[in-house]
Order: sequence, then structure tokens, then C-alpha cells
Amino acid sequence: MVRPLVAPTPGLVGRIYALTILVAVIAAVATGCSSVPETLPPSESISQGWLPRLADVFYQRIANRRFNSIATFHDPALREFFATGEAFADYYADLAQALDYERFEANRPLRITLLEFEAKEPDRVLIHVHFSGANARPLRWWSSNLVRSDQWEFREGRWLIRPGKL
Repeated sequence: MVRPLVAPTPGLVGRIYALTILVAVIAAVATGCSSVPETLPPSESISQGWLPRLADVFYQRIANRRFNSIATFHDPALREFFATGEAFADYYADLAQALDYERFEANRPLRITLLEFEAKEPDRVLIHVHFSGANARPLRWWSSNLVRSDQWEFREGRWLIRPGKL
């Protein structure tokens, strides 16, 4: 005699799904907590390499982005490195103007290199950054370059960029 296949009850499927999600969340929290630092003093976050990694994340986010574009200006991933929207707008305007003055093609830096970290105070670091990209001037085969210094400060338990105009 052939027995018909019995589908699992909806309650059982729901419990298995919930248990699977719970195990995944617990595993993610357990592994994530060991790698994410708690709030460190500024000097320790520099010596342990958190500030260089954080700065690298920010500058890689702005590489290959057009700075004469409203889409770049409204990108929330860039704004999280600033204390206020006004601070971001000041930084953005200053960088866009510098890229335009140096004649970057489409106001787009293609390569960004962190040159030096200069500690000014325990909670302030000056990061020297080199931007390079295609030259927008006709018949210029060489690249455009810009070296600027951005000030990062440790405030409210995190590193933020302080625009030069403030």
C-alpha cells in the first residue's frame, strides 16, 4: 500500500524557520561583538589602527565619484562622517571647488592616497591626502593632482571630519 506524502504542519515550519533565524542572529552577534571595538580613547584608536581604517573607508567612498553631482551631495554614506549637515556641506563645497580649480575631469578623483597622519592634539589629527585623476584640459595627457589636509576630531565617542571653513 502506498502512503500519501504528509506535508509538515504550518506550526512546525514556522517554528523551524524562527529557530533558524534565532541561531543566525545569535551567531552574528557573537562573532560581531568580538571584532567591533567599544568606544576607545582617541590615542588608542589611532595606535590600534581604527582611525586609519575609518579614514580609508571614507576616502574610498569618495573615489570615482563626481563632485559636481547632486547625487553625491545627498549620499547618506558620506554624511555620517560629519557632526552636522552644515559641516558636510562646507566640506563638500570646499572639496568640489578644489577639484574644479585643479581641473579634474568631471570633478572626479580616481585615486586617493592617505599620505600622513599628524597628531595635533590628543583628540585631533590632521590627515594629508593625495587626490589624482584625469585632467579636464584639452591636450593634457598628464593627470591632475591635489594634496589637501583634512582635520579629524574625536567627539562624542567617534571620529568626525571637521571642515576647514569652521
